[in-house]
Amino acid sequence: MKKSWLLFLLLMLLIILEFLRVFYIMPFSSQRSETIDYAYFLHRNLWWIRLLGIVVLVPLAFNEFRNGKWWTRILLLLLLCLYSVMFYMVNFKFLADQMFLQPKNKLLTTVSENKVDSNKLIIGVEINGQAKAYPIEIIGYHHQVQDTIDGQPIMVTYCTVCRTGRVFSPMVNGKFQHFRLVGMDHFNAMFEDEDTKSWWRQATGVAVAGPLKDTSLNEIPSEQLRLDAWIRKFPNTLIMQPDTLFSKDYEDLKGFDVGTIESSLEKRDSASWQFKSWVIGVLVDGKAKAYDWNEFVQKRIIHDTINITSVVLVLENDEMSFHVWNRKIDNAVLLFELDVNTQMLKDSLTNTLWDMNGNCVEGILKGRKLSSVPAYQEFWHSWQSFHPGTGRYIKK
Repeated sequence: MKKSWLLFLLLMLLIILEFLRVFYIMPFSSQRSETIDYAYFLHRNLWWIRLLGIVVLVPLAFNEFRNGKWWTRILLLLLLCLYSVMFYMVNFKFLADQMFLQPKNKLLTTVSENKVDSNKLIIGVEINGQAKAYPIEIIGYHHQVQDTIDGQPIMVTYCTVCRTGRVFSPMVNGKFQHFRLVGMDHFNAMFEDEDTKSWWRQATGVAVAGPLKDTSLNEIPSEQLRLDAWIRKFPNTLIMQPDTLFSKDYEDLKGFDVGTIESSLEKRDSASWQFKSWVIGVLVDGKAKAYDWNEFVQKRIIHDTINITSVVLVLENDEMSFHVWNRKIDNAVLLFELDVNTQMLKDSLTNTLWDMNGNCVEGILKGRKLSSVPAYQEFWHSWQSFHPGTGRYIKK
C-alpha cells in the first residue's frame, strides 16, 4: 500500500510540475508575482526531473498493474492518461513559439506596392537614411521579426499585452543571435537567445534569467506612428506586408491599434491611470515619466522638463501619431504653439515655424531639426512595472 501511495504521489508531482512550467510563463495570476526564477529552473531542469521520475515510476507502475486492487489500477491508468495529455499540451501545444509563429514569407514593399492601410499603426526604424515600417497588427502576432537595415541586423519586437514596441540589436557578446519566444514575465513577452539560453524581457531588453542575467541588448531608436505619417517623413520607406499564411491571426488583432479589441489582456481601459490605460512613457538619461493619454489628446501639446531636459510632446491630428522632442536649440529653450489646422508649430521665442517631422521650415533657425527623445505608448501597468521610479505628469 505504501508503494501505491508513493506511485500516485510521484505521478501527481510530475503532473503539477508540467502545469507549473506553463503557469509561471503564461498570462495567469503568477504574472503578478516574482516567479521568473522558478520558471527558469523548471525550463532548464524539467527533463532530468522527468527522467528521474520515470525511472522510479516504471517499476512501481508495473508492480501496481500486477498486484494492485482493481480501483488502484484504474486510478493509475487515469493518472497516466492525464500526465500524457499534460505532457503533450505543455511541450507541443502551449510552447509560446509554437503558438505564435514567425512569418514564413517576409515581404517588404515600396509605398507604390504597399497593401497595408495607411491608417494602421507601425513601428518605424531609420538607419543611415534607410527606413522601414512594421505594422503593429502584424508584429503583434509574431511578437518579433528579425531584419536588416543598411546592413545592420535588427530585431523588431512587440508585446500586445503590454502595448510595447521596441527594436533591439540581436547581437549578444559580439555574435548574431536568433531569438525565440518563450513566454512572459509580469505580462511582458520574453525571448530566449540561441547560444546562452538566457531569457530577455521585451519591454527593456534586459536579461531576467540565465547566464547573462542583468545584461542588456542595445536598443535601436524607433517611432510609433500611423503609416501615412511615417510615409510623409520617409517617402522611400519599405513597408512590411502581411504574410497570407497568418491572415486569421492578424484578423484576431483587428481593433488593437485603437484599443477596441475584445481581449481583456489587450483592450484599452478608457479611464486614466488604470491597469490598461494608455500612457506615453518618456525616458531622459535614465529618468522616467508618464503622461496620461486622455490628457494628451485634450491638450495636443505638452511642455515639460525631465531631469533638467526641456521636452515637448506633440500629438498629430490623427490622434495616434505622436512625437517627443528636446526643445532646446543651442542655448534657447523653445516654447511652441500648435496650429491644429496646418499642423505647424510656432516658437514664441524665435518666431520660427516647425513641421511635424521636427524640422524648422521658416525663420532664423530654418534648417535646424529637433532631436527626438525616447518615448513609447503603452499600458500603464507595463510602464510602472518596468520603470518603478517613474514620475507622473500633473496637469498645469
